[in-house]
Amino acid sequence: MPVEPATAPPPHLVPAHWTAAGRTLLAHTIAEMAYEEMVTPRSDGPAQSWRLDLPGGVSYAFRARRGAFGAWRIRPESLLRRVGEHESPATDPTRFVVDAADVLGLSRAVLADLVRDLTATHAADARLHARAIPAADLADLSHEDLEAHQTGHPCMFLNKGRLGFSAADTARYTPEAAGEFRLVWLAVTPDLARFTAVPGLDRETLLAGELDPATRATFADRVRDRGGDPDAYVWLPVHPFQWDEVILPLYAGQIADGTVVHLGESVDRYRPLQSIRTLTNLDRPGRRNVKVPLMIRNTLVWRGLSEAQTTCAPRLTTWLQDLRDGDAFLRDDCRVVMLGEVASVTVPHPTYRDLPDAPYKYQELLGAIWREPVHGYLEPGERARTMATLLLEGGDGRAVVSELVDRSGLTAREWLRAYLGALLPPLLHYLYRYGASFTPHGENVVLISDAAERPSRIALKDFGADVELLPFDLPEYDRIPAQARDLLHRWPATDLAHSILSAICAGHFRFFTDIVERHLGVPEREFWSLVREPIDAYHRRFPELADRFAWFDLLGPEFGRVALNREQLLGGGFHDRAERDAEFDVMYGTLANPLHTAEVDGA
Repeated sequence: MPVEPATAPPPHLVPAHWTAAGRTLLAHTIAEMAYEEMVTPRSDGPAQSWRLDLPGGVSYAFRARRGAFGAWRIRPESLLRRVGEHESPATDPTRFVVDAADVLGLSRAVLADLVRDLTATHAADARLHARAIPAADLADLSHEDLEAHQTGHPCMFLNKGRLGFSAADTARYTPEAAGEFRLVWLAVTPDLARFTAVPGLDRETLLAGELDPATRATFADRVRDRGGDPDAYVWLPVHPFQWDEVILPLYAGQIADGTVVHLGESVDRYRPLQSIRTLTNLDRPGRRNVKVPLMIRNTLVWRGLSEAQTTCAPRLTTWLQDLRDGDAFLRDDCRVVMLGEVASVTVPHPTYRDLPDAPYKYQELLGAIWREPVHGYLEPGERARTMATLLLEGGDGRAVVSELVDRSGLTAREWLRAYLGALLPPLLHYLYRYGASFTPHGENVVLISDAAERPSRIALKDFGADVELLPFDLPEYDRIPAQARDLLHRWPATDLAHSILSAICAGHFRFFTDIVERHLGVPEREFWSLVREPIDAYHRRFPELADRFAWFDLLGPEFGRVALNREQLLGGGFHDRAERDAEFDVMYGTLANPLHTAEVDGA
């Protein structure tokens, strides 16, 4: 009898889903390469017709509209690949990058990595295509279930590569798979592990909130079985992938001598959010999210947890939440939620920690950060969705934001004003008043709507070492714990301004304006005037900060283009480095700032 394969191909790997996903991914790939000026399409006759000529007599033809920042909005169904006189529909993004390799200046080693990453992203997109549901159904989903339908970082076409995952891992541990799994718990001796928490939260209190008494008793017995005192050990959860692939082989000596004790699995089931290493509790959503390291490479970096991240997280949470609680504008007007990273554990590898020049992925193997879930902050009737949700279109071709606008009873412009009024003021205040910059892209901003689906406020997450400060000390920095302040990156004010100009304007609104035009009927030029309104209102309200407005120059005529795909393909994205973030994001050229002229447009 024939032997059955150990694992059958997943149902999304069929022509219909593969071709549709490939066509969309190809359009995204060309659009982002053209945006970053890695390739240069030429006008080809009729309006909105373009052609991209490549070596070997190959060209790609398509129809596209242009937008602010020189954005390319390619119609996927229009893509054609031409070789000489032969023309056929273009649906294969890997064929395109091979065709374009010499134009892009890629080495064959980088090209090989690129094909692997792109194929994995293509497969993930095919899974999403197979699971597509109407926009109204998407709008009904919980915060956690919506995460399984998100499409990834919009500025990067290699946004779901997950180098290191097998096919089985991908089917179990990725957001779009919507799976579930239990965490592995370990206990580590205090000479190797370090626990940090916000004031008032100790290890005992943390564990009491995360593990049931029976589970804790069982785990404590396992430490005693190894001759240890369970109260002296530091306990932490580990992703099952990391346990099998990294901890068992690399911490084998510490497991053997009892420095690291395997406690068992959690009773609760978890699922990854879009940040793949951040997990939400499915059985008890009120319990904290947990962020754990994964030795996989995805969107530029290996997804471990550095000592800087784990050390900074609780200390910066205390500073940022204290600022919010003591500032009437943030607390009462904005009602902004800062999802605290309230506790962390760092466990360096005893050998790799003495090799500071080793690739950084070996310095980020074991640790955890516990973050407050948004549920605990919601008032009756409120709904929470990441800002990335506003870029989604359902399987019926309708945008989720159209559904939300219809449910709210507001006009499109009224809804957009409410959204922008919830989003921008707290970010502006932290930047201007306190000199603190976040990375508020679509995944890190949670939009909170009231019972009528009207945007009312935001929650912010992912602090840690991602908070960045000015290169000189402000009085507002005095309250940052020195242990955290010394680990944070310092950049000029114009670089910190990218938290608004790049993460939000070029990194989110560049895509959102296309949806706003097509689905809500609001022209892009008008949208930028709507964006300008809360910025101008903030400037009028806080004239005493005029000098700082000039530092950051958010309304200046142009700013540098953050080029994440260039950074991945031509920089350090496919190379092992000793430092994760040695420099600020790669810049290439400048972009005209639509906020600069929006005041005239909106007058």
